[in-house]
Amino acid sequence: MLTKKQLDLLEFIQKRVQRDGVPPSFDEMKEALDLRSKSGIHRLITALEERGFIRRLAHRARALEIVRLPESLGGEARHSFSPRVIDGDLSDAPRPANAQPVEVAHAFEVPLMGRIAAGVPIEAIAHVQHNVSVPSNMIRGAANHYALEVRGDSMIEAGINDGDVVIIRETSVADNGDIVVALIEDQEATLKRFYRRGNAIALEAANPAYETRLFPEDQVRVQGRLVGLIRSY
Repeated sequence: MLTKKQLDLLEFIQKRVQRDGVPPSFDEMKEALDLRSKSGIHRLITALEERGFIRRLAHRARALEIVRLPESLGGEARHSFSPRVIDGDLSDAPRPANAQPVEVAHAFEVPLMGRIAAGVPIEAIAHVQHNVSVPSNMIRGAANHYALEVRGDSMIEAGINDGDVVIIRETSVADNGDIVVALIEDQEATLKRFYRRGNAIALEAANPAYETRLFPEDQVRVQGRLVGLIRSY
C-alpha cells in the first residue's frame, strides 16, 4: 500500500509522461509535492521501486520505467499495463546493488529526418539521414513515426535537451499543451508546446528565457506530436 506522497508522485510522473513524453525533472517533482529538498524525492522514488511500481534501468543513466499503476490510478494487474521507457533526470539517484541490465526484446527502425529547433525556428530538413532504433515499449510500430535531433535549449524544463533525439508520431492535429513539431509558413520547423487561442496558434517554450510566439492559424501546420525521447551519454 502506498502512502499519500508516494501515490502523489507516481500520479505526477504518469501524467507528465502522458502529456510530454518525458518524465518531470527532480525540481519539478519537488515543487509539485511541496518538498524542501530533492532527497525527499529520492526516498519516494526508492520506495516506489521497492514496491514494484517503477524501475530504474541498470546501465542506462537517468532512465525510468513505469512498471504498473495502482487501481486508484486506473491500473490493473501487472501484465495489463504496458510500460514505456523514457529518459529522465535520475542520474544522481542510488541504484539497487543487485540491479541487472534490462534487455530490449525488440526495437523498431525509425527514420531520422534531420534536426529540429528547440529555440529559434530553423529550416525544416525533409530527407532521411539514417535510421534510429526505438524500443518497442516506447512505440507500437515504426509506421507513422519519425525521429528528429534537437538543437537548442528552449524545451529544457520539459526534459528535452540539446542533442536529444525525439520520437514523433505523425499527426496534423494537437490538443492544447501537446509538444508538437510545428511548421511555420511552410519553411521553418520548431518543437514547442501547442496552444490554440481563438484564431491564432501559440507556440510556447519550456524555458523562461524564450517568449511565446503567436501566429495566425493559417501560418502553422502541425507535423507530429512528441511520443518519446532518446538520449545518448
